[in-house]
Amino acid sequence: MTAHPAGMTYADYLQLPALLSAQQPKSDLHDEMLFIVIHQTKELWLKQMLHEVDLAIRLVVSDDFAAAYKALARVSRIQSVMTLSWDVLATMTPVDYSAFRHVLGTSSGFQSAQFRELEFKFGIKDPRFLDYQEGGTEGRARLQAALDAPSLWETANAARVRQGAASWLEVYRDSERWFGLYQLAEKLVDIDDALSGWRHKHLLTVERIIGMKPGTGGSAGARYLASTLEKRAFPELWAIRTEL
Repeated sequence: MTAHPAGMTYADYLQLPALLSAQQPKSDLHDEMLFIVIHQTKELWLKQMLHEVDLAIRLVVSDDFAAAYKALARVSRIQSVMTLSWDVLATMTPVDYSAFRHVLGTSSGFQSAQFRELEFKFGIKDPRFLDYQEGGTEGRARLQAALDAPSLWETANAARVRQGAASWLEVYRDSERWFGLYQLAEKLVDIDDALSGWRHKHLLTVERIIGMKPGTGGSAGARYLASTLEKRAFPELWAIRTEL
């Protein structure tokens, strides 16, 4: 049986003193707190998605597709919550943001190691993003590990081969025979769909708040975000729809 420590409180269990003291605005302007909370929350959700994707990969390796569906469905639900959070950030006007933007210095969401790690684990592996993490840091080490390890897409392809399906097109054309793989593929499309929606809403929010100005940290801002809209983690699963 699991022990229940005597005197354990809600605040103790959730480490609330540490969590709620992590918001340290650099200015005395009201809206900076929202900016910090939104981005810290996103990092927490990214942590949970990485947790779920790791589980899904292990389950697919074991050909336990049904259990993997739950983890993958949870990922796409989290993505939906993250996309909705852009609407909260969009309550900040250009005037509100420009008043404290200077305190961000060279920091930028472009530097989020967890977001890149998630892309790598999905299968969008671009080693150039390693250069945005300093050598010797945990973020750099995690990105390198994700780059070197089989991604969710690579794992799904290996499972398809083990099951005896020659291609994903075959899986879709005979979905009853390959129902496990078919459902796995559709869960992957759910994630890709949600990722595309997140990217689009991110772009709109940035355009609404800073227009076409460069982003902090030297990124190209909205122009860069626009260039990512066609990215797909599982492009083959989109392409076969034309062939069905």
